[in-house]
Amino acid sequence: MRVDVLTIFPEMFRGPLDVSIVGRARAEGHLELHVHDLREHARDRHRLTDDYPFGGGSGMVMKPEPFFQAFDALAPGWPGRPWVVLLSPQGERLTQRKAVELSGRPFLCLLCGRYEGIDERVREGLVDEEISIGDYVLTGGELPAMVLIDAVARLLPGVLGSPASVAEESFTGGLLEYPQYTRPRVFRGMAVPDVLLSGDHGAVRRWRRKQSLCRTALRRPDLLLLAPLDAEDRRLLRELKDEGVFGDGVPAVEQVLAAR
Repeated sequence: MRVDVLTIFPEMFRGPLDVSIVGRARAEGHLELHVHDLREHARDRHRLTDDYPFGGGSGMVMKPEPFFQAFDALAPGWPGRPWVVLLSPQGERLTQRKAVELSGRPFLCLLCGRYEGIDERVREGLVDEEISIGDYVLTGGELPAMVLIDAVARLLPGVLGSPASVAEESFTGGLLEYPQYTRPRVFRGMAVPDVLLSGDHGAVRRWRRKQSLCRTALRRPDLLLLAPLDAEDRRLLRELKDEGVFGDGVPAVEQVLAAR
């Protein structure tokens, strides 16, 4: 996969994307990353990328010319037209499903906004999709771009050592992941659950699924209503309810158990 980034702060991308899984993905050729300084495509002598908004108001708005001129300058060297993503609080929420979808695209171009936003003509003329990483406001699109790159890069074939690592993660199957343990077996009086030491793979699988359902119901009940659950999952939820895990009740659990 190739990812190009347009930003007025390219130095922000040095370091975070050079290490760990993303750094290895780049070193091994799974991910090709190009970060472009938008100021280099501003043609006035001050290399301005922002101006006052028409109609008045506080703050500055990013100008359209640098974005379009960057595309004009870079396009001849591109392997084709990229799927253009604007990182914006107005965009669709980034989810695991969206990360999987984007990981299937061979070429992404990420646009990082700043200030009060970008000129609307950039959206109209260049952008294919807007993505937000959450319902809060950051100083710019650079950190969201890094989050998106990390989420997508780890899904590329060959990046993670085991495909099962992706398949069992939180959100992949619509649920939060089950608790994980490693050595020592007992630490400061806290012991690893016996079932994980039993060698009974069926029992381990069932325990993990039950814990995943429990965590999702208690922490993200909204996800429980959307998850693809089967009859065994409903049996496990009923067990948890009978054990008193949900206290006075979790409405999402009641809705799932009432569905047939």
